[in-house]
Amino acid sequence: MRELDVRRLGRVPYAEALELQRALVEERRAGRVGDVLLLVEHPHVITLGTRSETSRANVLATPERLAALGVELHETSRGGDVTYHGPGQLVGYPILDLKPDRADVYNYVRNLEEVMIQATASFGVEAGRIEGLTGTWVGGSKIGAIGVRISRWITSHGFAYNVNTDLDYFNLIVPCGIRDHSVTSLARELGRPVDMARVDEAVVGAFRRIIQDA
Repeated sequence: MRELDVRRLGRVPYAEALELQRALVEERRAGRVGDVLLLVEHPHVITLGTRSETSRANVLATPERLAALGVELHETSRGGDVTYHGPGQLVGYPILDLKPDRADVYNYVRNLEEVMIQATASFGVEAGRIEGLTGTWVGGSKIGAIGVRISRWITSHGFAYNVNTDLDYFNLIVPCGIRDHSVTSLARELGRPVDMARVDEAVVGAFRRIIQDA
């Protein structure tokens, strides 16, 4: 069994979490730390993937509208298109060394999906995949998004799981560049707010089973 250092940081500005990830990637590469899972919530922010021009085209709101709502905009080095992070969303940033036996990008992404599938199931909601699309879905609505960076098999960025998220903020963008699917949250599916601590526990448990201890 591999050790996993789970760090629960609470609500952290996106730029601060990004700098921490960069530092931990170098620490992990040098062997000064083991595998780390950062769990955070962010203030309202829209992030763009590596194809930033394509991602930017999927931001529907004007800069003035974003400023009025207090929504930051950041370019990132992760894969994927545009997405939203905000309060009530559990964001996970695994800093893992996938060498030697986990060095498979496709499998890693599928495993992150499975973490959210199993976490959702623990609340009695059935989630799954949609062929040809990334992420975790309840019916035709996305409950969990994935955007990762893997540099010499050290991972960063990760997943965003909608728990009590205000889904209206997704109207500011075309989420993940997908126009024909909606987004959902665990709270919407259950019809009530959900205790974030319970979700945290479910996600960490699934992460250990599927990725860390496999």
